[in-house]
Amino acid sequence: MNAAARRAPTPQSVQAVYYTLMLGNTLAASFIWGINTLFLLDAGLTNLEAFAANAFFSAGMFIFEIPTGVVADTLGRRASYLLGTITLAVTTVMYWLLWVWESPFWAWAIVSVLLGLGFTFFSGAVDAWLVDALHATGYRGSLETVFGRAMIVGSVAMLAGSVLGGVVAQLTNLGVPFLIRGGVLALMFIVAALLMRDLGFTPERGVGPLKATGNVLRASVRYGLGNPPVRWLMLATPFTAGVGIYVFYALQPYLLELWGDEGAYSIAGLAAAILSGAGIVGGVLAPYARRLFRKRTSAILLATVSSAVVLVALAFTTNFWVAIVLLAVWGIASSIDDPVHRAYLNDMIPSKQRATVLSFDSLLGSAGGAVFQPILGRSADLGGYSGSMLWSGVITAIAAPFVLLSRAQADPADTAREVMPAVVTDDGPASDAATRGDGPAPDAATPPA
Repeated sequence: MNAAARRAPTPQSVQAVYYTLMLGNTLAASFIWGINTLFLLDAGLTNLEAFAANAFFSAGMFIFEIPTGVVADTLGRRASYLLGTITLAVTTVMYWLLWVWESPFWAWAIVSVLLGLGFTFFSGAVDAWLVDALHATGYRGSLETVFGRAMIVGSVAMLAGSVLGGVVAQLTNLGVPFLIRGGVLALMFIVAALLMRDLGFTPERGVGPLKATGNVLRASVRYGLGNPPVRWLMLATPFTAGVGIYVFYALQPYLLELWGDEGAYSIAGLAAAILSGAGIVGGVLAPYARRLFRKRTSAILLATVSSAVVLVALAFTTNFWVAIVLLAVWGIASSIDDPVHRAYLNDMIPSKQRATVLSFDSLLGSAGGAVFQPILGRSADLGGYSGSMLWSGVITAIAAPFVLLSRAQADPADTAREVMPAVVTDDGPASDAATRGDGPAPDAATPPA
């Protein structure tokens, strides 16, 4: 075998790059996840202002999701990733400067929006890069397996980063984890520049940026909101993802409150660490959970209902250790849902519009965060964190009917066990699920033709 053949990309090498990017991204982000709310409160913000700052972050993601998704679908997924790393590194350092200067809320709002911009370069682009590259290299396995392993890798990174971030903050101050995060992001820029290549995807070139953007957006609406099973699944996202963002950050001060020591930053980091461990368990269980159900929507629905019930239970506990157990259950349910949700969605989206449609799904989650975080943060100011957990459970439950509506469309992707094969449409390559959405679901035991 010659050297060129040995260097040819394979499904294994594609997954290795994807897991490396997942590891680096999550490690960088998680340095501040365990102490972010405490960081904002230490800067002099109230609960309302702290969660409003997070809401501005979500608003930034809402504003920029589609434009950066178009960047990924027109300039390329690698270009989008590199832009994201450099944007996040710069804005993370800006966040640290706001804390040093004890800046007013309006400054936090502006930089939070720019942080959202950084993350939107990632959302959609990385998953789209992975799925297209797997198609191009002949991968025939289950997407749940790949996303489940990614969940494990990300959770290990989150466990290490969140615990280390909490310990570093306690040994130094709340600003140091932000500087570490900026450094790791700069390193990931170099790693991605060396390892990441667009495979199985040709950016829209030669037609001008405005026309290319229009083409991608029109096709994305067609295969996104215009495709019923995709539409209903995406409309569930604001309720689950929007609430999830709030709960993740609210658990930091809530656990400190239950513990009885507001200065125990390592305990605050425990919330992120437990969710990391739950992510590892959920990532391992996701492929097995998928096998228990004929339809992917069954697993998604079970996770949604379980999450709602657990959040309501959290509202009524006053015991720290009971809260820890409930937190773990919530994390496992969410982690099982994530790979199945992503696999189901990816199998219904054509390659050329994949990044933009995935970005639109993320956009809806950001919209939910922008709306629900200040509302739930205000409820925490008025009635305590327990009251906000109760409302979080109620809002999460609203997602269940939308999952049922997606299930009712009987799309082949709902019963798919392997990556759906690509077929050609007028708009280019499309997944089999996206173009045969009105047909009957195939036998799950029969591999795709």
